[in-house]
Amino acid sequence: MSCLPYPTFLQSPTQTPAARSLPAVGRARIHPLTCPCMATDDSAAAPSPHSSYPSAPEEYQAIISKCIQQSQVDDSDKSNKENAKLRKKYMKEGVAMASSYLSNTLGIDVSIIDVEMVLNIDSILETDGCLASCFLDAGCAYVVIRADGGASDDDDNDGDGGLARALEACDATRVPRERLVLHWKDGSGVPSEISEEISSRVGTISVQMDPLTAARTDWEGLAISKQWKCVVQLTIGAELSTEDMVASVSTLSKAIGENKGSITIVDPSAEQLGLCYAACMKTDRPDGLYTTVVCTRSNEALGLVYSSKESIIAALQCGRGVYYSRSRNGLWRKGDTSGHYQTLHRIDADCDGDALRFTVTQNGDDVKAFCHLHTLTCWGEPRGLRHLEGTLAQRLVDAPAGSYTKRLFDDEKLLREKLVEEAQELSEAESKQHVAEELADVLYFAMVRAAKAGVSIDDAVSELDKRARKVTRRKGDSKAFRIKAGEEILGKTG
Repeated sequence: MSCLPYPTFLQSPTQTPAARSLPAVGRARIHPLTCPCMATDDSAAAPSPHSSYPSAPEEYQAIISKCIQQSQVDDSDKSNKENAKLRKKYMKEGVAMASSYLSNTLGIDVSIIDVEMVLNIDSILETDGCLASCFLDAGCAYVVIRADGGASDDDDNDGDGGLARALEACDATRVPRERLVLHWKDGSGVPSEISEEISSRVGTISVQMDPLTAARTDWEGLAISKQWKCVVQLTIGAELSTEDMVASVSTLSKAIGENKGSITIVDPSAEQLGLCYAACMKTDRPDGLYTTVVCTRSNEALGLVYSSKESIIAALQCGRGVYYSRSRNGLWRKGDTSGHYQTLHRIDADCDGDALRFTVTQNGDDVKAFCHLHTLTCWGEPRGLRHLEGTLAQRLVDAPAGSYTKRLFDDEKLLREKLVEEAQELSEAESKQHVAEELADVLYFAMVRAAKAGVSIDDAVSELDKRARKVTRRKGDSKAFRIKAGEEILGKTG
């Protein structure tokens, strides 16, 4: 299939109404030194909920300072427990700051969006690579390093050492090569043959070009191999018409191919990104629509709908599920009449590039229903964990007399003891059937605890997806004080 475009935030803010949903195409590149979180023109954006916070670049610098602190603590002596604790403390504080910066300041959900963070070479080296692992542990998918040594693509300073310093920075990160991207500002600087010293360090080569030049480039001549992929970062000049831009991106998408690389567009509007995204897809339908499956965060299908170029643009503009209604012959903004609107998280194309998947959170004041029959899905009532989640939510507000679930909601001590008890029984179960039974018990009591705290299945899925991005791994030893507390509970209930 063709590769699909995604936004690069170089100068435009991420937290304006016009931009905050652009990462929903599944991926976004961030230049933290030049990308503000809000528009500088107050008339161009709604009031910021973070107006009293430091600017995005200032917050980024604070993260760098914390990573410098971490790097300066020598933990090579394993017998020095205090240094190990201090370095871990700074590491956790840095990751917390980076997580807040990504989710609150930039407004990007890293658990479902593949974020590429462009890091300054000097900052990577100054922090001994801690800055790279900090952002990856905070949920970023990739770290982008400038091959010419600059800090951002509006920086003409090639730095001292250029590629050599960039490769030094790659080594300093000590992260898997698949998580590193090496970026050239000028396409002419990319070597036609990628040497072993480059391909052994990074999994992706990135280059900045204008659309017309990129469309005329012989991508086969660059010897893109299975060992690494290519990203083309496109700058859209004011002189380029929308029609020419879309045609150039479409041509480039077919030339590169999804299995070889991808395209990112610098500071696009929702209309530009939506038109280019649609142009890179295909459809054999006479009406030009794209079959669209609407899913939850845990990939449960809610229903089957259709999308058009216009509906894709509208969805990116408002961050909601917007589709094309064949019966109305126009846009269908889910929830405008029923109140059952959807929060859009991500748009994906299938392997053939002719169908879409919208990942959403289904909302509703009375009931969270996608179907017009007031069920969550168009295939009737849910089963399994989703059914249990719905039942628990109902018990919170209207439990029948004698409800055991209501008793658990009201008795925190009982719920805590049952969680410990059932976890112990699961750990001791031996047969397949017994393990399944005890697992079901643990899931029930865990979901009662979650429902009481207002935590959904999708919230847990989000946390799991975020943890999968981490590159720093803990030893995972058991905690003696937790074991002791559990034993005390079991002793009392036994």
